Amino acid sequence: MIKQLTSKENLNEAYLKVYRNKGAAGVDGLSVQTLRSTLQTNRKRIIQEIEIGTYQPLPILGIEIPKSNGKMRLLGIPTATDRVIQQALHQVMQPKFEVDFQQHSYGFRPQRNAGQAIAQSLEYINSGYQHIVDIDLKSFFDEVEHYVLLELIYRKVKCKQTLKLLRSFLRAPILIKGKLQKRRKGVPQGSPISPLLSNILLNELDKLLERRGLRYVRYADDFSVYVKSEKAAKRVGNNLYLYLKQKLRLPINREKSGIRRPLNFNVLGHSFVASYKKGAKGKYQLVVEKSKWKAFKAKLKRLTKKTIPAAFDERIHRINLLVRGWINYYKQASIQAKLKKLEEWLRNRLRYCIWHHWKKPDRKRKNLIRLGITQGQAYAWSRTRMGGWAVAQSPILGTTITIERLKKRGYISLVEYYKR
Repeated sequence: MIKQLTSKENLNEAYLKVYRNKGAAGVDGLSVQTLRSTLQTNRKRIIQEIEIGTYQPLPILGIEIPKSNGKMRLLGIPTATDRVIQQALHQVMQPKFEVDFQQHSYGFRPQRNAGQAIAQSLEYINSGYQHIVDIDLKSFFDEVEHYVLLELIYRKVKCKQTLKLLRSFLRAPILIKGKLQKRRKGVPQGSPISPLLSNILLNELDKLLERRGLRYVRYADDFSVYVKSEKAAKRVGNNLYLYLKQKLRLPINREKSGIRRPLNFNVLGHSFVASYKKGAKGKYQLVVEKSKWKAFKAKLKRLTKKTIPAAFDERIHRINLLVRGWINYYKQASIQAKLKKLEEWLRNRLRYCIWHHWKKPDRKRKNLIRLGITQGQAYAWSRTRMGGWAVAQSPILGTTITIERLKKRGYISLVEYYKR
Protein backbone atom coordinates (compact mmCIF):
# COMPACT_ATOMS: atom_id res chain seq x y z
CA MET A 1 0.00 0.00 0.00
CA ILE A 2 2.85 2.41 0.72
CA LYS A 3 3.84 2.40 -2.98
CA GLN A 4 0.25 3.24 -3.92
CA LEU A 5 0.34 6.10 -1.43
CA THR A 6 3.57 7.60 -2.78
CA SER A 7 2.73 7.14 -6.47
CA LYS A 8 2.91 10.28 -8.59
CA GLU A 9 -0.79 10.09 -9.55
CA ASN A 10 -1.97 9.67 -5.94
CA LEU A 11 0.17 12.49 -4.56
CA ASN A 12 -0.82 14.87 -7.39
CA GLU A 13 -4.51 14.16 -6.75
CA ALA A 14 -3.99 14.74 -3.02
CA TYR A 15 -2.18 18.02 -3.67
CA LEU A 16 -5.01 19.30 -5.90
CA LYS A 17 -7.66 18.47 -3.30
CA VAL A 18 -5.77 20.20 -0.50
CA TYR A 19 -5.08 23.22 -2.71
CA ARG A 20 -8.75 23.54 -3.73
CA ASN A 21 -9.93 23.20 -0.13
CA LYS A 22 -7.61 26.10 0.83
CA GLY A 23 -7.59 26.12 4.63
CA ALA A 24 -5.37 27.83 7.21
CA ALA A 25 -1.64 27.37 7.62
CA GLY A 26 -0.30 25.00 10.27
CA VAL A 27 2.48 25.51 12.83
CA ASP A 28 5.06 26.20 10.08
CA GLY A 29 3.04 29.16 8.80
CA LEU A 30 3.17 27.92 5.18
CA SER A 31 -0.06 28.48 3.25
CA VAL A 32 -1.49 26.31 0.47
CA GLN A 33 -0.39 29.00 -2.01
CA THR A 34 3.26 28.08 -1.31
CA LEU A 35 2.51 24.33 -1.21
CA ARG A 36 3.51 23.54 -4.78
CA SER A 37 7.03 24.95 -4.49
CA THR A 38 7.46 23.33 -1.05
CA LEU A 39 6.51 19.91 -2.40
CA GLN A 40 8.67 20.27 -5.52
CA THR A 41 11.69 21.09 -3.35
CA ASN A 42 11.16 18.33 -0.79
CA ARG A 43 9.30 15.68 -2.82
CA LYS A 44 12.09 13.08 -3.04
CA ARG A 45 13.00 13.38 0.64
CA ILE A 46 9.35 13.12 1.77
CA ILE A 47 8.66 10.05 -0.39
CA GLN A 48 11.85 8.33 0.82
CA GLU A 49 11.03 9.01 4.49
CA ILE A 50 7.46 7.72 4.05
CA GLU A 51 8.60 4.53 2.32
CA ILE A 52 11.28 3.63 4.86
CA GLY A 53 9.08 4.61 7.81
CA THR A 54 11.00 7.60 9.19
CA TYR A 55 8.62 10.42 8.22
CA GLN A 56 7.65 12.56 11.21
CA PRO A 57 4.73 15.00 10.86
CA LEU A 58 5.00 18.41 12.46
CA PRO A 59 2.79 19.22 15.48
CA ILE A 60 -0.85 20.10 14.86
CA LEU A 61 -2.01 23.66 15.40
CA GLY A 62 -4.94 23.73 17.85
CA ILE A 63 -7.53 26.45 17.23
CA GLU A 64 -10.77 26.92 19.16
CA ILE A 65 -13.87 27.97 17.23
CA PRO A 66 -17.29 28.82 18.74
CA LYS A 67 -20.10 26.26 18.57
CA SER A 68 -23.77 27.18 18.12
CA ASN A 69 -24.42 26.42 21.83
CA GLY A 70 -21.88 29.00 22.96
CA LYS A 71 -19.15 26.50 23.81
CA MET A 72 -15.87 26.08 21.95
CA ARG A 73 -14.74 23.32 19.60
CA LEU A 74 -11.06 22.48 19.24
CA LEU A 75 -9.87 22.08 15.66
CA GLY A 76 -6.50 20.49 14.88
CA ILE A 77 -4.86 21.93 11.77
CA PRO A 78 -1.93 19.96 10.32
CA THR A 79 0.61 21.73 8.13
CA ALA A 80 -0.26 21.99 4.44
CA THR A 81 2.38 19.35 3.60
CA ASP A 82 1.02 16.94 6.21
CA ARG A 83 -2.49 17.53 4.88
CA VAL A 84 -1.36 16.38 1.42
CA ILE A 85 0.14 13.19 2.86
CA GLN A 86 -2.98 12.55 4.95
CA GLN A 87 -5.15 13.09 1.88
CA ALA A 88 -2.98 10.65 -0.07
CA LEU A 89 -3.37 8.15 2.77
CA HIS A 90 -7.15 8.70 2.76
CA GLN A 91 -7.32 8.01 -0.99
CA VAL A 92 -5.64 4.60 -0.76
CA MET A 93 -7.44 3.52 2.43
CA GLN A 94 -10.99 4.64 1.54
CA PRO A 95 -11.66 1.98 -1.18
CA LYS A 96 -10.53 -0.83 1.11
CA PHE A 97 -12.94 0.14 3.90
CA GLU A 98 -15.81 1.57 1.82
CA VAL A 99 -16.90 -1.90 0.65
CA ASP A 100 -17.47 -2.88 4.29
CA PHE A 101 -19.39 0.25 5.34
CA GLN A 102 -23.11 -0.14 5.98
CA GLN A 103 -26.08 1.19 4.02
CA HIS A 104 -27.35 3.66 6.62
CA SER A 105 -24.05 5.42 7.26
CA TYR A 106 -24.23 8.71 5.35
CA GLY A 107 -21.37 10.91 6.52
CA PHE A 108 -18.23 11.61 4.48
CA ARG A 109 -18.76 8.85 1.95
CA PRO A 110 -18.95 8.90 -1.87
CA GLN A 111 -22.46 9.60 -3.25
CA ARG A 112 -23.87 10.00 0.27
CA ASN A 113 -24.93 13.13 2.11
CA ALA A 114 -26.84 14.62 5.01
CA GLY A 115 -30.01 14.98 2.93
CA GLN A 116 -30.24 11.21 2.52
CA ALA A 117 -29.81 10.71 6.28
CA ILE A 118 -32.59 13.21 7.03
CA ALA A 119 -34.93 11.62 4.46
CA GLN A 120 -34.29 8.16 5.96
CA SER A 121 -35.05 9.45 9.45
CA LEU A 122 -38.38 10.89 8.27
CA GLU A 123 -39.24 7.63 6.48
CA TYR A 124 -38.69 5.60 9.67
CA ILE A 125 -40.83 7.97 11.73
CA ASN A 126 -43.67 7.96 9.21
CA SER A 127 -43.50 4.15 9.07
CA GLY A 128 -44.43 3.99 12.75
CA TYR A 129 -40.97 3.82 14.35
CA GLN A 130 -41.58 6.82 16.57
CA HIS A 131 -39.61 5.97 19.71
CA ILE A 132 -36.12 7.25 18.99
CA VAL A 133 -32.92 6.35 20.83
CA ASP A 134 -30.88 9.54 20.43
CA ILE A 135 -27.27 9.11 21.55
CA ASP A 136 -24.74 11.91 21.79
CA LEU A 137 -21.11 10.79 21.95
CA LYS A 138 -19.18 12.96 24.38
CA SER A 139 -16.44 14.88 22.52
CA PHE A 140 -16.17 11.97 20.08
CA PHE A 141 -13.13 13.16 18.11
CA ASP A 142 -11.22 13.83 21.35
CA GLU A 143 -12.06 10.46 22.92
CA VAL A 144 -11.12 7.90 20.24
CA GLU A 145 -8.70 5.36 21.70
CA HIS A 146 -5.81 4.86 19.30
CA TYR A 147 -5.27 1.18 20.09
CA VAL A 148 -8.94 0.34 19.36
CA LEU A 149 -8.83 2.19 16.04
CA LEU A 150 -5.46 0.81 14.94
CA GLU A 151 -6.55 -2.75 15.71
CA LEU A 152 -9.58 -2.32 13.41
CA ILE A 153 -7.40 -0.87 10.65
CA TYR A 154 -4.84 -3.68 10.97
CA ARG A 155 -7.53 -6.20 9.96
CA LYS A 156 -7.53 -4.75 6.44
CA VAL A 157 -4.20 -2.95 6.16
CA LYS A 158 -1.18 -5.21 6.69
CA CYS A 159 1.42 -2.75 5.34
CA LYS A 160 3.75 -1.88 8.24
CA GLN A 161 4.96 1.40 6.76
CA THR A 162 1.38 2.60 6.17
CA LEU A 163 0.36 1.71 9.73
CA LYS A 164 3.46 3.42 11.10
CA LEU A 165 2.68 6.57 9.11
CA LEU A 166 -0.92 6.56 10.30
CA ARG A 167 0.17 6.08 13.91
CA SER A 168 2.60 9.01 13.61
CA PHE A 169 -0.27 11.27 12.50
CA LEU A 170 -2.46 10.06 15.38
CA ARG A 171 0.33 10.69 17.91
CA ALA A 172 1.48 14.06 16.57
CA PRO A 173 1.44 16.58 19.46
CA ILE A 174 -0.88 19.57 19.36
CA LEU A 175 0.09 23.21 19.90
CA ILE A 176 -2.57 25.04 21.95
CA LYS A 177 -2.01 28.67 22.93
CA GLY A 178 1.75 28.28 22.55
CA LYS A 179 1.99 25.09 24.64
CA LEU A 180 2.82 21.73 23.09
CA GLN A 181 0.66 18.88 24.40
CA LYS A 182 1.10 15.14 23.90
CA ARG A 183 -1.76 13.17 22.38
CA ARG A 184 -2.52 9.61 23.43
CA LYS A 185 -6.08 9.50 22.17
CA GLY A 186 -8.36 11.41 19.83
CA VAL A 187 -8.59 12.11 16.10
CA PRO A 188 -8.20 15.86 15.49
CA GLN A 189 -11.07 17.53 13.66
CA GLY A 190 -9.68 19.44 10.72
CA SER A 191 -7.43 16.76 9.25
CA PRO A 192 -8.28 15.06 5.91
CA ILE A 193 -8.03 11.57 7.40
CA SER A 194 -10.27 12.07 10.47
CA PRO A 195 -13.68 11.53 8.74
CA LEU A 196 -12.54 8.17 7.37
CA LEU A 197 -11.10 7.11 10.74
CA SER A 198 -14.37 8.00 12.50
CA ASN A 199 -16.31 5.89 9.99
CA ILE A 200 -13.92 2.94 10.44
CA LEU A 201 -14.47 2.97 14.21
CA LEU A 202 -18.24 3.57 14.18
CA ASN A 203 -18.77 1.02 11.41
CA GLU A 204 -18.47 -1.53 14.23
CA LEU A 205 -21.56 0.05 15.78
CA ASP A 206 -23.35 -0.02 12.41
CA LYS A 207 -22.63 -3.74 12.03
CA LEU A 208 -24.02 -4.44 15.49
CA LEU A 209 -27.24 -2.58 14.66
CA GLU A 210 -27.53 -4.40 11.32
CA ARG A 211 -27.09 -7.81 12.99
CA ARG A 212 -29.89 -6.99 15.39
CA GLY A 213 -32.20 -5.85 12.60
CA LEU A 214 -32.56 -2.32 13.99
CA ARG A 215 -33.47 0.75 12.00
CA TYR A 216 -30.90 3.49 12.42
CA VAL A 217 -29.32 6.52 10.79
CA ARG A 218 -25.72 7.61 11.26
CA TYR A 219 -23.96 10.68 9.93
CA ALA A 220 -20.38 10.68 11.26
CA ASP A 221 -20.77 10.62 15.08
CA ASP A 222 -24.42 11.73 14.96
CA PHE A 223 -26.67 8.65 15.15
CA SER A 224 -30.15 7.60 16.19
CA VAL A 225 -32.10 4.30 16.37
CA TYR A 226 -35.83 3.99 15.62
CA VAL A 227 -38.14 1.46 17.33
CA LYS A 228 -41.90 1.05 17.90
CA SER A 229 -42.19 1.08 21.71
CA GLU A 230 -40.69 2.82 24.71
CA LYS A 231 -39.78 -0.53 26.24
CA ALA A 232 -37.78 -1.51 23.15
CA ALA A 233 -36.13 1.93 23.11
CA LYS A 234 -34.95 1.54 26.73
CA ARG A 235 -33.55 -1.92 26.02
CA VAL A 236 -31.72 -0.76 22.89
CA GLY A 237 -30.40 2.36 24.64
CA ASN A 238 -28.95 0.36 27.54
CA ASN A 239 -27.33 -2.18 25.20
CA LEU A 240 -25.77 0.56 23.07
CA TYR A 241 -24.45 2.36 26.14
CA LEU A 242 -22.66 -0.79 27.28
CA TYR A 243 -21.33 -1.61 23.80
CA LEU A 244 -19.94 1.87 23.23
CA LYS A 245 -18.35 1.98 26.68
CA GLN A 246 -16.92 -1.54 26.84
CA LYS A 247 -16.09 -2.38 23.21
CA LEU A 248 -15.35 0.92 21.48
CA ARG A 249 -14.26 2.79 24.64
CA LEU A 250 -16.43 5.79 23.78
CA PRO A 251 -18.17 7.80 26.51
CA ILE A 252 -21.78 8.96 26.07
CA ASN A 253 -23.03 12.41 27.00
CA ARG A 254 -25.90 11.25 29.20
CA GLU A 255 -27.37 14.75 29.52
CA LYS A 256 -27.86 15.07 25.75
CA SER A 257 -28.80 11.44 25.12
CA GLY A 258 -32.19 9.88 25.72
CA ILE A 259 -35.39 8.47 24.28
CA ARG A 260 -37.20 10.97 22.09
CA ARG A 261 -40.51 11.32 20.35
CA PRO A 262 -40.65 13.04 16.95
CA LEU A 263 -41.84 16.38 18.35
CA ASN A 264 -38.78 16.73 20.63
CA PHE A 265 -36.21 15.17 18.30
CA ASN A 266 -33.73 16.99 16.06
CA VAL A 267 -31.57 15.50 13.33
CA LEU A 268 -28.84 17.44 11.49
CA GLY A 269 -30.51 20.83 11.96
CA HIS A 270 -34.06 19.59 11.27
CA SER A 271 -37.06 19.14 13.56
CA PHE A 272 -40.38 17.36 13.08
CA VAL A 273 -43.95 18.65 13.33
CA ALA A 274 -47.26 16.88 12.84
CA SER A 275 -48.45 16.88 9.24
CA TYR A 276 -51.83 18.53 8.64
CA LYS A 277 -52.31 17.14 5.14
CA LYS A 278 -55.48 15.21 4.47
CA GLY A 279 -55.09 11.52 5.26
CA ALA A 280 -51.77 12.09 7.05
CA LYS A 281 -52.86 11.44 10.62
CA GLY A 282 -49.93 10.28 12.73
CA LYS A 283 -47.45 11.46 10.09
CA TYR A 284 -44.79 14.13 10.44
CA GLN A 285 -43.07 16.64 8.20
CA LEU A 286 -39.65 18.27 8.35
CA VAL A 287 -39.03 21.83 9.51
CA VAL A 288 -35.84 23.74 10.21
CA GLU A 289 -34.68 24.13 13.82
CA LYS A 290 -35.33 27.60 15.22
CA SER A 291 -31.65 28.09 16.02
CA LYS A 292 -30.74 27.47 12.36
CA TRP A 293 -33.22 30.11 11.17
CA LYS A 294 -31.76 32.53 13.71
CA ALA A 295 -28.19 31.83 12.58
CA PHE A 296 -29.16 32.19 8.89
CA LYS A 297 -30.81 35.55 9.51
CA ALA A 298 -27.80 36.73 11.54
CA LYS A 299 -25.47 35.91 8.62
CA LEU A 300 -27.73 37.76 6.17
CA LYS A 301 -27.80 40.70 8.56
CA ARG A 302 -24.00 40.85 8.64
CA LEU A 303 -23.82 40.72 4.84
CA THR A 304 -26.35 43.56 4.51
CA LYS A 305 -24.84 45.81 7.15
CA LYS A 306 -24.82 49.23 5.54
CA THR A 307 -21.33 50.15 6.79
CA ILE A 308 -19.56 47.14 5.22
CA PRO A 309 -17.07 48.54 2.66
CA ALA A 310 -18.26 46.39 -0.24
CA ALA A 311 -19.62 47.18 -3.69
CA PHE A 312 -23.29 46.31 -4.14
CA ASP A 313 -22.53 43.59 -6.71
CA GLU A 314 -20.02 41.96 -4.36
CA ARG A 315 -22.56 42.12 -1.54
CA ILE A 316 -25.16 40.40 -3.73
CA HIS A 317 -22.62 37.72 -4.72
CA ARG A 318 -21.89 36.88 -1.08
CA ILE A 319 -25.59 36.74 -0.23
CA ASN A 320 -26.28 34.44 -3.19
CA LEU A 321 -23.54 32.01 -2.09
CA LEU A 322 -25.04 31.84 1.40
CA VAL A 323 -28.62 31.51 0.12
CA ARG A 324 -27.81 28.71 -2.34
CA GLY A 325 -25.94 26.67 0.24
CA TRP A 326 -28.54 27.11 3.00
CA ILE A 327 -31.60 26.40 0.83
CA ASN A 328 -29.98 23.40 -0.86
CA TYR A 329 -29.29 21.89 2.56
CA TYR A 330 -32.78 22.54 3.98
CA LYS A 331 -34.75 22.00 0.77
CA GLN A 332 -36.54 18.89 2.10
CA ALA A 333 -38.12 20.88 4.93
CA SER A 334 -41.28 23.00 4.81
CA ILE A 335 -39.70 26.44 4.66
CA GLN A 336 -41.57 28.39 1.96
CA ALA A 337 -43.74 30.53 4.26
CA LYS A 338 -40.81 31.54 6.47
CA LEU A 339 -38.59 32.16 3.44
CA LYS A 340 -41.18 34.55 2.01
CA LYS A 341 -41.24 36.59 5.21
CA LEU A 342 -37.43 36.53 5.49
CA GLU A 343 -37.05 37.62 1.88
CA GLU A 344 -39.24 40.70 2.41
CA TRP A 345 -36.95 41.68 5.27
CA LEU A 346 -33.83 40.96 3.17
CA ARG A 347 -35.00 43.12 0.27
CA ASN A 348 -35.62 46.00 2.66
CA ARG A 349 -32.11 45.53 4.06
CA LEU A 350 -30.72 45.82 0.53
CA ARG A 351 -32.81 48.96 -0.12
CA TYR A 352 -31.42 50.40 3.12
CA CYS A 353 -27.87 49.73 1.84
CA ILE A 354 -28.64 51.51 -1.43
CA TRP A 355 -30.24 54.49 0.34
CA HIS A 356 -27.25 54.77 2.67
CA HIS A 357 -24.85 54.54 -0.30
CA TRP A 358 -26.53 57.49 -2.01
CA LYS A 359 -25.63 59.60 1.05
CA LYS A 360 -26.11 63.25 -0.02
CA PRO A 361 -29.62 64.71 -0.59
CA ASP A 362 -28.87 65.80 -4.17
CA ARG A 363 -27.69 62.34 -5.12
CA LYS A 364 -30.79 60.80 -3.55
CA ARG A 365 -33.00 63.23 -5.47
CA LYS A 366 -31.33 62.51 -8.82
CA ASN A 367 -31.44 58.74 -8.33
CA LEU A 368 -35.13 58.82 -7.34
CA ILE A 369 -35.91 60.81 -10.48
CA ARG A 370 -34.02 58.24 -12.57
CA LEU A 371 -36.19 55.55 -10.97
CA GLY A 372 -39.37 57.33 -12.09
CA ILE A 373 -40.30 59.53 -9.13
CA THR A 374 -41.56 63.03 -9.90
CA GLN A 375 -39.23 65.94 -9.19
CA GLY A 376 -41.36 67.25 -6.33
CA GLN A 377 -41.60 63.88 -4.58
CA ALA A 378 -37.94 63.17 -5.19
CA TYR A 379 -36.95 66.49 -3.60
CA ALA A 380 -39.18 65.89 -0.57
CA TRP A 381 -37.95 62.33 0.04
CA SER A 382 -34.30 63.29 -0.47
CA ARG A 383 -34.66 65.68 2.46
CA THR A 384 -36.85 63.54 4.71
CA ARG A 385 -36.04 63.30 8.40
CA MET A 386 -37.15 59.67 8.48
CA GLY A 387 -34.49 57.15 9.41
CA GLY A 388 -32.91 55.06 6.67
CA TRP A 389 -34.61 51.82 7.78
CA ALA A 390 -38.02 53.53 7.73
CA VAL A 391 -37.36 54.85 4.22
CA ALA A 392 -36.27 51.37 3.07
CA GLN A 393 -39.67 50.00 4.13
CA SER A 394 -41.63 52.87 2.60
CA PRO A 395 -43.48 52.70 -0.74
CA ILE A 396 -41.05 55.20 -2.25
CA LEU A 397 -38.29 52.57 -2.40
CA GLY A 398 -40.56 49.52 -2.54
CA THR A 399 -42.08 50.71 -5.82
CA THR A 400 -38.80 51.87 -7.35
CA ILE A 401 -36.10 49.46 -6.18
CA THR A 402 -38.30 46.51 -7.13
CA ILE A 403 -37.43 42.83 -7.05
CA GLU A 404 -37.07 42.93 -10.84
CA ARG A 405 -34.46 45.68 -10.58
CA LEU A 406 -32.62 43.77 -7.85
CA LYS A 407 -32.64 40.65 -10.03
CA LYS A 408 -30.97 42.61 -12.84
CA ARG A 409 -28.12 43.21 -10.39
CA GLY A 410 -27.84 39.46 -9.74
CA TYR A 411 -30.13 39.08 -6.74
CA ILE A 412 -31.60 35.57 -6.28
CA SER A 413 -35.12 35.34 -4.89
CA LEU A 414 -35.14 32.98 -1.89
CA VAL A 415 -38.63 31.67 -2.60
CA GLU A 416 -38.05 31.19 -6.32
CA TYR A 417 -34.77 29.36 -5.69
CA TYR A 418 -36.51 27.07 -3.18
CA LYS A 419 -39.22 26.22 -5.74
CA ARG A 420 -36.74 25.16 -8.44
